[in-house]
Amino acid sequence: MAEDILNFNIENLGERSIPSPVLTNKFTHDHKRVLFNTGLETYNAFTTAEGTPLSLEVAGPRDRIFFDHATTKAAIVTCGGLCPGINDVIRAIVMGLTHRYGVKNCIGIRYGFQGLIPKYGHDILPLAPENVLDIHTLGGSFLSSSRGKQDVGEMVNTLKRMNVDILFCIGGDGSMRAAGLITEEILRRKLNISVIGIPKTIDNDLNLIEKTFGFDTAISEAIKAIQSAHVEAKGAPMGIGLVKLMGRQSGHIAAGAALAQNDVNIVLIPEVPFDLEGEKGLLKTLERRMAKRKHCVILVAEGAGQELMQTGSQPVETDASGNPRLLDIGIFLRKKIEEHFKKIGEEINLKYIDPSYMIRSVRANAGDSIYCGALGLYAVHAGMAGKTGMLVGLSRDEYVHIPLKMVTFGKKVEPDGNLWQRVLEQTGQPNMKNDE
Repeated sequence: MAEDILNFNIENLGERSIPSPVLTNKFTHDHKRVLFNTGLETYNAFTTAEGTPLSLEVAGPRDRIFFDHATTKAAIVTCGGLCPGINDVIRAIVMGLTHRYGVKNCIGIRYGFQGLIPKYGHDILPLAPENVLDIHTLGGSFLSSSRGKQDVGEMVNTLKRMNVDILFCIGGDGSMRAAGLITEEILRRKLNISVIGIPKTIDNDLNLIEKTFGFDTAISEAIKAIQSAHVEAKGAPMGIGLVKLMGRQSGHIAAGAALAQNDVNIVLIPEVPFDLEGEKGLLKTLERRMAKRKHCVILVAEGAGQELMQTGSQPVETDASGNPRLLDIGIFLRKKIEEHFKKIGEEINLKYIDPSYMIRSVRANAGDSIYCGALGLYAVHAGMAGKTGMLVGLSRDEYVHIPLKMVTFGKKVEPDGNLWQRVLEQTGQPNMKNDE
């Protein structure tokens, strides 16, 4: 890694001169840090320019804060796709600001970053404990969301015009990049506006973060689809259950769900290419499985096998956030599997299940709800301390502050890593690439 990438310094708006109103005798100091890498074999490889080990700043309430609660105005925005736990985070931020710091002025920005662009005309929503009291029992986003790039200068103009002191941004990879650009523009203008990110991506693919909220809930909900697929596969002669799960560029949900529910026989993820045809390809592998066991459950991440469907002359389209538009691997595989078995004269009963939107729109489970509450409160502590250009995340079992620019790189399932090896061991899945 380049030296400038490995920079974990957190920006501060200025001197913290106001005694904290938080009632605790365990304040956290900036010098409390955790090591970035704890492995002996790589310990010396991850050091600062001065030769000291790289470390991350620990999250928590500071004994002195930057913003005065009497005049502080906070705003919350949720961006990108929906994810279980968004409302839990919103609620935790509002409750933390109100009850821990006495901040009375908090607003919700509607429909993502569009809400900071006047031409869209989205209303601002006042936020207080009484109107967020029960939102954690609901799925989706209380503030609604949107995708797509917006003008950074115009968004900063809006924040300044509304006298916002702290912007809490709940979002994934693209949202954190946008929050980073907003931070840069704020610092360039020398404005005292703090930008704090809370990582949200159901795919669990944010770099340096142990896990993102909503991931545990996604696994729990995916299990229900796998159980249904297994029942369908076992309930008919030559039954095949095909389940497509979320995972644009990473297979964490598919891998985790396969390990959590020991009914999956084949797992397909973006990080591990596979062939369709040939003796080692998916179709022959499935044919052998069906001949031996008479049923099969296949789990495929939505980003898997894209190269099998694309033609050389076909340009890759992108969505409003700049993400490649994926071709439907589930429909593609269903068609190819049915054609293959018809060709060899075998009758199969294939059931295809795509629970994607059902999974991402449910309320958070208990584990995610606890996690979201902690993320929201630690974000409040960071914002009131005047920290900016950072997000709160879980790393090395500690809640830490991480610069926004450090988490914009995709975290993938390593084909040679422990997670994927456990999937292979549990499923007994063979290599489905003919050239290896």
